[in-house]
Amino acid sequence: MSRWWTETVAALGDVVPLPLVALILLAVALLVALGWYFFPAWVPRRLPRFSLPRWRRPRLPRFRLPRFRRRSRKRTDPPPVRLPAPRTPEPVPAGGLGPADRLAAEGRYAEAVRERLREMVRLLVVRQVVEPRPGLTVVELTEAAARNRPQVRPTLHAAGAIFSDLWYAQRPATAAHDRRMRELATDLSRELTGEEPR
Repeated sequence: MSRWWTETVAALGDVVPLPLVALILLAVALLVALGWYFFPAWVPRRLPRFSLPRWRRPRLPRFRLPRFRRRSRKRTDPPPVRLPAPRTPEPVPAGGLGPADRLAAEGRYAEAVRERLREMVRLLVVRQVVEPRPGLTVVELTEAAARNRPQVRPTLHAAGAIFSDLWYAQRPATAAHDRRMRELATDLSRELTGEEPR
């Protein structure tokens, strides 16, 4: 084996100088190393496909039953959706219960808390503390209201925390949550109007 290698190198050295062979081997090794390093980049994503023409059978006519098509209705663009004007708080009849109180009486405390928060938002809109914007989060509502009336920030923050715990964290609602939300609604009304709600 060593003799064959020696004779091959000697024969190659007679044709090409050995330093040039070493330089060529070094260049080939460098190209292989670069190809290995940048492997995915130089491989084409799609290789060219060579396909032979296919013989297609002639299609025979098929017997089809007639289809009855419904008349297509002309599509018209829907009218633009307008945002409704902010509603004023529903008046509570004397001795009667509001929507939140009715929900709390039925034991639906989470819905009662949500309705009380809606009443608080209605009060903020009516008093022009915040602008009615759909999709407003509790945090954004608190920040917007606190910019105009800084004294309402603690009340709204506490109400938002209760609402988030019940509706986002899915914690069970209790009568204590509804009672606390009623107190916060009373505090907010007092801070905005100077009088307690009925």
